Amino acid sequence: MGHIKDLQEQLLTDERKATIPGLTLHSDEHIVVLKNYRFHKQLTLELYQAPTTQTGKLKNPLKLINPFDAALKAKDLDELKFLTALSRFQNNPTAAKSPADIEALKTVTANPLSLRFFYHNAEFSENVTAGSLKEINIGEPIKDLPLSIRKENEWYFIVPQIQIGNKNFSFSDIEIKYDYFILRGESIHLLSQFHLLKLVRFFKHQPAGLKLHKSEYINIQQNILSKLEDKISVHYTFLEPGNKTQIAQSGLRSSLEKFIYLSDLDNYVLINPVLKYGTVEIPVLTKRQIYIKDSEGEVFAVERDRDAEVNFIALLLKQHEDFEEQLDTDPPHFYLHKQRFLNEDWFLNAFEQWQSQGITVLGFNQLKGNKLNGNKAKITIQVASGLDWFNASLEVRFGKKKASLKQLHISVRNKNKFVKLDDGTQGILPSEWLQKFEDYFNAAEIVDEVLQIPKFNYAEVKQLFQDDELDDTVKKEIALYESKLKQIDLYNEVNIPEELNASLRAYQKQGLTWLNLLDNFNFGGCLADDMGLGKTLQIIAFILGQRKKVQQNTNLVVVPTSLIFNWQAEVQKFAPSLKMLTLYGAGRIKDITAFDNYDIILTSYGTLLSDIAFLTKYRFNYIFLDESQNIKNIESQRYYAARQLQSRNKIAITGTPVENNTFDLYAQLSFACPGLLGNKQSFKDLFSIPIDKFKSSRHARQLQQKVAPFILRRTKRDVARELPEKTEMVLYCPMEEAQRKVYDAYEKEFRDYIAGRSEEELSKNSIHVLRSLTRLRQICDSPLLLEDEKLYGDSSSKIETLIEQIDNKAQNHKVLVFSQFVSMLELIKKELQDRGIAFEYLTGSTKNREAVVNNFQMDPSIRVFLISLKAGGTGLNLTEADYVYLVDPWWNPAVENQAIDRSYRIGQAKNVMAVRLICPDTVEEKIVKLQATKRALSNDLLRSEASFFTSITKAEWLSLLQH
Repeated sequence: MGHIKDLQEQLLTDERKATIPGLTLHSDEHIVVLKNYRFHKQLTLELYQAPTTQTGKLKNPLKLINPFDAALKAKDLDELKFLTALSRFQNNPTAAKSPADIEALKTVTANPLSLRFFYHNAEFSENVTAGSLKEINIGEPIKDLPLSIRKENEWYFIVPQIQIGNKNFSFSDIEIKYDYFILRGESIHLLSQFHLLKLVRFFKHQPAGLKLHKSEYINIQQNILSKLEDKISVHYTFLEPGNKTQIAQSGLRSSLEKFIYLSDLDNYVLINPVLKYGTVEIPVLTKRQIYIKDSEGEVFAVERDRDAEVNFIALLLKQHEDFEEQLDTDPPHFYLHKQRFLNEDWFLNAFEQWQSQGITVLGFNQLKGNKLNGNKAKITIQVASGLDWFNASLEVRFGKKKASLKQLHISVRNKNKFVKLDDGTQGILPSEWLQKFEDYFNAAEIVDEVLQIPKFNYAEVKQLFQDDELDDTVKKEIALYESKLKQIDLYNEVNIPEELNASLRAYQKQGLTWLNLLDNFNFGGCLADDMGLGKTLQIIAFILGQRKKVQQNTNLVVVPTSLIFNWQAEVQKFAPSLKMLTLYGAGRIKDITAFDNYDIILTSYGTLLSDIAFLTKYRFNYIFLDESQNIKNIESQRYYAARQLQSRNKIAITGTPVENNTFDLYAQLSFACPGLLGNKQSFKDLFSIPIDKFKSSRHARQLQQKVAPFILRRTKRDVARELPEKTEMVLYCPMEEAQRKVYDAYEKEFRDYIAGRSEEELSKNSIHVLRSLTRLRQICDSPLLLEDEKLYGDSSSKIETLIEQIDNKAQNHKVLVFSQFVSMLELIKKELQDRGIAFEYLTGSTKNREAVVNNFQMDPSIRVFLISLKAGGTGLNLTEADYVYLVDPWWNPAVENQAIDRSYRIGQAKNVMAVRLICPDTVEEKIVKLQATKRALSNDLLRSEASFFTSITKAEWLSLLQH
């Protein structure tokens, strides 16, 4: 039984009568007593503990309770509010009354503790005793004091009434109690508005009302009654309701508009609902009546549309839980703290509902400190097809204001849901759209308020956008790409153009097939084979093949200055049928009128910058950038110029697509495949920072997967079986103007000497001939090698080209650099030191040859070995190197071959690339050609320089020295 009783007490706890925390009731109860303070007659509220009889009648002694003490032990918020409000009226001697008093009395008369209320009869006993108290009921509060205005001849009578419930009572029928209450019968009613307190106080002495002459009434009506109409009901009995004709003519009922006016009140926002009847605006929370003159000047009353107003207020009450309580404020108004009001989860939804109900919101943009737009974002997306792009129209509107793509991108990039609009306000982006917007911007480039997505990202377009956002042309194109992709295995190896004077290796045929496959999709790409694998040959073969595929086959080839002659030579050698125009040098043409007559327009990066104004006017078939790492800096003029060029398609050509960081790749692919990697900022966030800074292998794999179809890279190791063990090539290094002037002057002097000597004299003076020839070779290296005191400048095309090659190759390859001239090695040495490139150095004066060689072979940080041809041409084993540069080729190929063999020998596991640096239009170029001729006449290699010199006739000497 004990357990059942315990359980019953636990379950029925909430059914017990509410008590004052900390007090023990037993048979006693607590009561609230209203009384006048004995000295100043102000309202005092006291809390007593009062014993009662079995019938509930009070009995003495009564114990006064301090509400402050009880409040300290309160556990319920309603109890705490009740006790705190009660304490406001504890022997407070001040006679000043305030709206805060009314609010406190509302809390007390709400009686959350269900206590009994009594008022004290001081005539029975000055002290509060059981016999001096009379119990009263707390009736409903008084919310209106209607005034009735009637007219008799020239007099106006203002008669006050008290509205209790739905009934009006005259002042003679009620008793004013403690200034704050109206006592009628056994119930006491609180005057719930502070303005009612003032009116009651006034009419307490004028219970029958006021009698005013019309001369006084007009002033009273304009300055007092019209203002009171906002707070209390004022009924003008002498004004008749309008008849149907008057009301119809007034138009008040035919055009009912709803407004919400917003305004500041300190840190709060006031929300004032207004109905507009024709031209008359009536705040819904006021009691103002509508009066209007008809066409004959007669004033009549129009009844307010109570149903519309009730519905209006009901809609607002649903918007926030605080609003219902605020109906009892004085005067009634809705308000929210500005911070709560501007919470987008509230005001955007509220505004949307208001607008859907035809409510116009005014004053929002005038709120102090508010920069927000009051409309929800309306997002419209439509994807159409362009020439090379899918064009996505992304429209984000906030009411009548549209967010620009630029500002939208700024907000999304900063992960900010606020977007700046052109009127200075800020629209609020839906949180669920921020990631979508980010995906859009990552996949596209912004061009004139359109998101351009390259067509090779067709799969991403299908993934990013809903089907109804794609127009029919886009859907058909995507279906076509998908169909082609499914048939990709059916593509056969392309036919080699008949006009090509070369046999392609298997990997070169694959490269040509790859280029044609991209072409079939109208996609660009990057041919990134290692140096020496024949990238130029593959491109030449591709250009030849374009003749049969396109109507106008004019292609722009942009190369470093050092490769101008290489391209001219390669085209002449492998495809002489291709018509080529070289735009280089002072006498070049500077218009596009003749371009249609050529297959190749060849120019340099420097010339591209100079001629960009007219080159952009021509739309090429293809644009090829050789050594495309030249545009790796996206802030450079070269990159900007290349992006301005127009063509059907673009191909980047490089042996080193990435030299320093992933942005090298971004720059080149943003040229060849615009939009593939998105915009610069998104690439930086998605790939550059994670890969370059944090070495993220996951992001590196993602980037590799994204670019894999558009980059073809074969290293020498990949195609080693198809390559000869040793590959030799010539790299031309055109002189700059200053270097050329020095060379031309010495060449003329040497030519004049040869022309003035007989064959016999030349044979006898071979030393002088050799010395003159050496000077010309030194000038080809650098004029600084001449041993005289003249100032020739430090221009050296070979050093510039060599350093460029080392920059490109040293990261993945070890490099040997041979020169016959130690002074040339010294100049190269200084350049390497200036760039912080680690190297070894071997000349005839080197003492510790073995240590230097071993250091180069064993130390992975040392990428370059500078060697004099005489000191290092024989006896060295340098198999770690797979690139050999011969800075100044000499007559005897055996000497050069010995140098090359320092790398290409037993133990070498890599293919060796031997590169000769030659200045075109110099004795170097002609000696090499002559050497090849002599070699062709004999199977025996030339074994000595002397025999070579003596075999050259005077006529051959002169031909060597002629331009």
